[in-house]
Amino acid sequence: MNEKSRKALISTVIAVVVGVLIALAGSQGGSRIGGFPVFALGVAIAFVIQWLVFIPSYRAQTEKFYDLTGALTYISITVFLVLASPGVDARGMLLAAMVVLWAARLGSFLFLRISKHGKDDRFDELKPDFFRFLNTWTIQGLWVVLTAALACMAITSDRKVGLDAFFWAGLLVWLAGITIETAADVQKNRFKDDPANKGRFINTGLWSKSRHPNYFGEITLWVGVAIIALPVLQGWQWAALVSPVFVALLLIKGSGVPPLEKKADKKWGGQADYEEYKKNTPVLVPKLK
Repeated sequence: MNEKSRKALISTVIAVVVGVLIALAGSQGGSRIGGFPVFALGVAIAFVIQWLVFIPSYRAQTEKFYDLTGALTYISITVFLVLASPGVDARGMLLAAMVVLWAARLGSFLFLRISKHGKDDRFDELKPDFFRFLNTWTIQGLWVVLTAALACMAITSDRKVGLDAFFWAGLLVWLAGITIETAADVQKNRFKDDPANKGRFINTGLWSKSRHPNYFGEITLWVGVAIIALPVLQGWQWAALVSPVFVALLLIKGSGVPPLEKKADKKWGGQADYEEYKKNTPVLVPKLK
């Protein structure tokens, strides 16, 4: 086992341990089925789905179903939690609908994109290495658990709170986020589909206001979910407020912005129009003027 494989194995173990800790914290004051916390079962399902799809994906050396699996995991555990938790209130049902809607929209978009392009070059180096490829799937399981933790806790919680000011404020933030993310994806897709734009970078629409407006939208919508879930949190569940912070850090400092910026610099770096675009356009938060 080489050094990169060893680090990937350690990362995989850490991801599972963190998932267990989240399962324990999020199960406080939540529904149970057969003596087991429903929330913890949902966490376990999130990881198991990744590993089940990883096996044929590794054998076929394909990442084609990676993003689709992530989206289906959000949907699967959300539906499971709703069905397994007795007496889910309006807040829980609406949060479930929000997660499912977002996952279905983004999952179908990403699957169609990779089906069109045939591959995701981020996986070229990872696929041949069993432990590094396994780690990417395990991290996706943790990603699902962490990002959806607050919504899942609200769905399974035995604390019921009506649709108060927190709900409506959070809903507005979520609507703003998913609108920005969706519009940015549509604009970029149309730009790439136009043969006249071949070899060019997008700097129109929302992409003229931010270099990564889709990521800004995603961070914003999970902040909205956090606001809605706030009134039902109790005990160790408050630790799940790390969720929107985790989303932001991973997109800004991890697998989101950095590799895309590096790829863009390699492709267009040195071009006057691109350098001007980078100079005048924020990385994430859209400029108002």
